[in-house]
Amino acid sequence: MMIRRALLMFLALLSLSAVAQAEPSGAPETDSDIGDFDIVEADIFRLQVAMGSGQLSARNLVERYLARIERDNDRLNAIRELNAGALNRAIALDAERQSRGPRGPLHGIPLIVKDNFQTADMVTTAGSVLFAEFQPDGDATQIARLRAAGAIILGKANMHEFALGITAQGSAFGQVSNPYDLTRNAGDGAAAAVAANLAVAGMGTDSCGSLRIAAAHNALVTLRGTQGISSRAGIVPVSRNQDIAGPLARSVSDLALLLDATVGFDSADRQTALSLGHVPDSYLRGLDIAGLDGARIGVLEDLLLRDPEDTEVVAVMGSAISQMQAAGAEFERIKAPEVLALMDSRVDGFFVLAHDFRTDMEAYLDAQRDRPVEDVADILARGQHHSSIDDSLRLAQAMERGSEGEYLAELQHRQMFREVVLAIMARNRLDALLYPAVRQKAAPLSQNQPGSNCRLSANTGLPAITLPAGFTPDGMPVGLELLGPAWSEAKLLSLAFSVEQQLDLRRPPPVMPPLPAMPPAINPSLELIPSDQPATPGS
Repeated sequence: MMIRRALLMFLALLSLSAVAQAEPSGAPETDSDIGDFDIVEADIFRLQVAMGSGQLSARNLVERYLARIERDNDRLNAIRELNAGALNRAIALDAERQSRGPRGPLHGIPLIVKDNFQTADMVTTAGSVLFAEFQPDGDATQIARLRAAGAIILGKANMHEFALGITAQGSAFGQVSNPYDLTRNAGDGAAAAVAANLAVAGMGTDSCGSLRIAAAHNALVTLRGTQGISSRAGIVPVSRNQDIAGPLARSVSDLALLLDATVGFDSADRQTALSLGHVPDSYLRGLDIAGLDGARIGVLEDLLLRDPEDTEVVAVMGSAISQMQAAGAEFERIKAPEVLALMDSRVDGFFVLAHDFRTDMEAYLDAQRDRPVEDVADILARGQHHSSIDDSLRLAQAMERGSEGEYLAELQHRQMFREVVLAIMARNRLDALLYPAVRQKAAPLSQNQPGSNCRLSANTGLPAITLPAGFTPDGMPVGLELLGPAWSEAKLLSLAFSVEQQLDLRRPPPVMPPLPAMPPAINPSLELIPSDQPATPGS
């Protein structure tokens, strides 16, 4: 059954290529044509085949997601604002498909993006009331690339204020709830929206875990690539050394398609020059259902169980490891206390992030035509930020010029950390290291989230992919993370694809069922569907 799904996926890819080269087909004549089409868990291939055959249109698809958002977003608080132009863009893309054919696999695909990506048609709040009317010039590079590929930006997702946390709390909107248990945190609004099928996929950022922990909490897949693989231009910054952006998806194939559209060199971000020669023509075409067969994976036991509360996640991880072993993977148990020592040293590991936040945020604000605040000191002085980021803001503000020597020492320390991790992998002839993305399930709302393993990838700059490992007895998702050498994204994606296809460990949230029938057509002149979320401090 699972192998059949993989074969059908690739047949769909071939069908899509044929559709792009053939005479364009007509769009559905009436909305009733898709009354039985269920968008829940539908991947990009299925949606493109439906649109290519005329069973579905981008307009139908946007209307379908808007109906789900109208029903479910009040419970989740995942989406801050909907794009007033999304429906009209869908109509235009349908006309383009009919006259010229699709631009590619993302043509007409609705996405939700984290609200620290600049968008020319929506404000960018970064989760802060201080940025409530902030409208920078133009799109972030990755957003521009997605639009050029035919994607539809459906709206902006709620996020942890200034991306300085992993529980999605901010002064602008309150806290995001997890679609698997509305009393627990989701980690990120874009992840909650994708998991709840409020969009096909999403875009997020990761300074230390925001992509990967959110994916783990929502049974999604994501990739934090090698530092430098994708542009950060037009994204409200946290750290030049740790910031990276990437997709959040329900399937590895969708993740690969979004990576194909967004990664690579951008003259507006010189760090991306490091990617030259390391990005394949297509991550999608490199996916291999037999990727686990003969793969050597090291289980990093030092990041598996650190506290008694980690045992619930460890049990789920153990089951996933056993299934991966049955699918052909070879496992090596790795004890590496030096990794923990390097991770836990130096001001709890966040010295560089705090130092960068002060300097990078101020440089970003200086470049804006109408900046909402002057600097980090101004944010603190106004006192409107969420209490969860107060310590981070104060640590950043404390980074005076005298800290430059310590900052350089910390960067050298990180290089040592990277070398230690690479040496472990080389010595044991490993394709990847395995550990939980976060060692505990999603914490209750308004509580801190313990158990993060985010720093192994964020502080070494090495790529890591997160994917579903299963569920705890009470139905909460658990995510496993695979970390590889620099520029091993294609290998990590194949490993994850093999796990996904052979183990089938994702399931949709039971509290977010399908809509019973196709909703009435929405007026194409629609200007805005508000999120109805209060813009008040705190949660």
